[in-house]
Amino acid sequence: MAEFKNNDSELEKKLWQAADKLRSNMDAAEYKHVVLGLIFLKYISDSFQEKHEELIHEEYAVLEDKDEYLRYNILWVPENARWNFLQKNAKQPDIGKLVDNAMDLIEKDNPSLKRILPKNYARPELDKRVLGELIDLIGTIGLGDSKNKEKDILGKVYEYFLGQFADAEGKKGGEFYTPRCIVKLLVEMIEPFKGRVYDPCCGSSGMFVQSEEFIRSHGGKLATISIYGQESNPTTWKLSNMNLAIRGIEGNIQLGDSFLDDKHKDLKADFILANPPFNVSDWHGELLREDVRWRFGVPPVGNANFAWVQHMIHHLAPHGIAGFVLANGSLSSNTSNEGEIRKNIIEADLVDCIIALPTQLFFNTQIPACLWFIARDRENYKFRNRQGEILFIDARKMGIMKDRRHRELTEEDIKKISSTYHTWRKEGGEYKDIPGFCKSAVLEETRKQGYILTPGRYVGMVEEEDDGIPFEEKMKKLTTELAEQMKESQRLDEEIKKNLESIGFKIIC
Repeated sequence: MAEFKNNDSELEKKLWQAADKLRSNMDAAEYKHVVLGLIFLKYISDSFQEKHEELIHEEYAVLEDKDEYLRYNILWVPENARWNFLQKNAKQPDIGKLVDNAMDLIEKDNPSLKRILPKNYARPELDKRVLGELIDLIGTIGLGDSKNKEKDILGKVYEYFLGQFADAEGKKGGEFYTPRCIVKLLVEMIEPFKGRVYDPCCGSSGMFVQSEEFIRSHGGKLATISIYGQESNPTTWKLSNMNLAIRGIEGNIQLGDSFLDDKHKDLKADFILANPPFNVSDWHGELLREDVRWRFGVPPVGNANFAWVQHMIHHLAPHGIAGFVLANGSLSSNTSNEGEIRKNIIEADLVDCIIALPTQLFFNTQIPACLWFIARDRENYKFRNRQGEILFIDARKMGIMKDRRHRELTEEDIKKISSTYHTWRKEGGEYKDIPGFCKSAVLEETRKQGYILTPGRYVGMVEEEDDGIPFEEKMKKLTTELAEQMKESQRLDEEIKKNLESIGFKIIC
């Protein structure tokens, strides 16, 4: 079948329209895994098939020997799991069973994928005709061959689908997906070039994918970072591992609750990137009152925000830096010991930067959000000593509306925010406060504000440009215009009175 020739945007939309047909029989949370599983299968089949055709021309190659492929870091795909076999049978009534069997075969031959791939294609509620159509459409695009790997067609399709599914699922969807522009800003801010990168609530692994893309774009080596993550939702955990596998990223992603069952208990990370769920009330805090992680105060049972903050501080290496998303309430709340915890973290000189974000960035919530940056050992920065200072950035007016409901930060926005931060940190950098946008505040200023970290309290108002017109001249012009408007108003009043009197109504003042 001919390969789909349209541009990336049209390709993504065409795929989504096909996948969206499945919605008649199941909700987005279910068909998400059906569709992304097929895309994953097409990718690894493409990679295998390309290497298979290359090996045909090698004199001593054994085409059906698994090791021949593994030495090129290509996953082995058994014959009945290859895309050409599935597409040949796409119109058969048992296509669902054939796809499930393909997933089983791949897991058996590739232990790294064990328990990860979806195997629910034979379920009765999944329309087999639509499934066959989707297989045919996905078959028209190349995903895993060298040319398309280089263009990262798969990455673009996967990213698009994750965003669309998050939108379709509404509130629950955002639990596995953080908008790309926010992830990119976090990554550009903390620059995870080398060391251990950790996300305790990793969702679909977007933070890790962006970290790898950042390293590539700056000419770094992927082998210089190690990835650690944890995810409590079993289906999202599978999605996370698939998202890494399709990009050839190795990571230690564990399944479990980071509070109740910390799978990386001894980890001290050089970089932490996270988007914890906002204001979670059922985090089982009542079972963790004496936990060693609560160094700055016991977080309230009814809100996990400062449990997440302290969990991340606990896992931060001596020279580490963390960037994470939180609800705006974390900046000012004084209820249930939250104010005291925030005060203690500030007094420990761990807060490096706070950014107020625009609204409508997230698919799953309208709660205003912010970014926190926590850094240890701030007096020994590789750059400028910023001990006893916090950089506040108010980005609430930034971004553009992508559609009627969603805003996103532009590349220029991300560059402006991250460069401001790096200039502030850099020794000899030409940083300066900009009213209405950024302010470097010393600890005493924060104390005067009652340890409230809302950027608007610090950055002030935007300075209006002087138009060069002298005050007296400006006032003379304004009063003349006002007099003319008042005169016109009187004329209109008289006209209204006359019109009313002409039909028998008289206004008595």
